[in-house]
Amino acid sequence: MPTLRVRAGVRFQLDAPQETPAVFIVRPETNAFQAILEEHWECMPPRDYHDYVDIYGNECRRVTLPAGEFAVRYDALVELDAKPDDSAPQAAEVPIAALPDDALVYTLPSRYCLSDVLAPKAAELFGGMRADWSRVQAICDFVNGHVKFTHGSSTPETDAVDVFESGTGVCRDYAHLAISFCRALNIPARYAFGYLPDIDVEPPYPPMDFAAWFEVYLGDRWFIFDPRNNERRRGRITIARGRDALDVAMLTTYGQTSLIEMAVVADRVEDHAATL
Repeated sequence: MPTLRVRAGVRFQLDAPQETPAVFIVRPETNAFQAILEEHWECMPPRDYHDYVDIYGNECRRVTLPAGEFAVRYDALVELDAKPDDSAPQAAEVPIAALPDDALVYTLPSRYCLSDVLAPKAAELFGGMRADWSRVQAICDFVNGHVKFTHGSSTPETDAVDVFESGTGVCRDYAHLAISFCRALNIPARYAFGYLPDIDVEPPYPPMDFAAWFEVYLGDRWFIFDPRNNERRRGRITIARGRDALDVAMLTTYGQTSLIEMAVVADRVEDHAATL
């Protein structure tokens, strides 16, 4: 199987008025399509940490941030399948009664994916289409055309209804809106995010490092869909999945914390040596 290697990582510079518990989700998952060849985690100043796996199967790291400025750096060399995201145009939607038990949660509304509120619009736009891959692709086509990518256009309170009404957002907002339409049609859809290098991408696309997309259960498995870019990409490295972005924040702090700076890399190693 042809493979490629990507250097991926992130550096956070933070400031906290007092010791603050935090959870980081930045480590790529290990699966049949991607493997971590080497990795390095660094806290400055050094701190103890504790790793755990959350209820969605994501790898998380708990750290108590010290008072004052604090830096965290994660860096990994990842080897992954060189092919683009899988596609299966003949894959059909699965009736609710036949879905796996663990897929059912991804048919329900969640904090940012208000599928119940958007159900009438989903039925109007997509209700008459064939119940297969083509309908999910039609949802992605609509979201890609309806939403204009605009930095700073959304806040932690922005949900899928807000995105539909404003027509603006960032990659997580594209995913939330597409997920909401899918769930409104009883198609299991889950939020995913990770590192996305610019492999085989021509301008005018801006550089991508962290990105959000979503996965849909069709046939007998989950498939990646990316309404922001709306194409099958190479080099996509999954970090985590959940109901929406609230479940898989890169950084969750339990107290007041200021983000001074964040830098991300996601580059094919044949292109150049990426560093943080």
